[in-house]
Amino acid sequence: CFHNALILVGNRAGYDLTGSTVAAKVGIGPNKHRGYGLAVALSVSLPVLDADVAAKLVDAAHEVCPYSNATRGNIDVTIVLG
Repeated sequence: CFHNALILVGNRAGYDLTGSTVAAKVGIGPNKHRGYGLAVALSVSLPVLDADVAAKLVDAAHEVCPYSNATRGNIDVTIVLG
């Protein structure tokens, strides 16, 4: 889902994201309320773009992605550009 959002915002901004990838790792662990919660780590690769442009597109995708919107404030999400 995040990759599709990334491609959408990239295309709207005029960038070709051929070769881009997104990998997700989902974990579970204790939260501050003595219960358990989820955490997600997204590894994003945009090999044809410079780091500043890539970061802007990732931020925009995080605002557009339905899963990002559904889980915002509910789970920890870490996005790493690589």
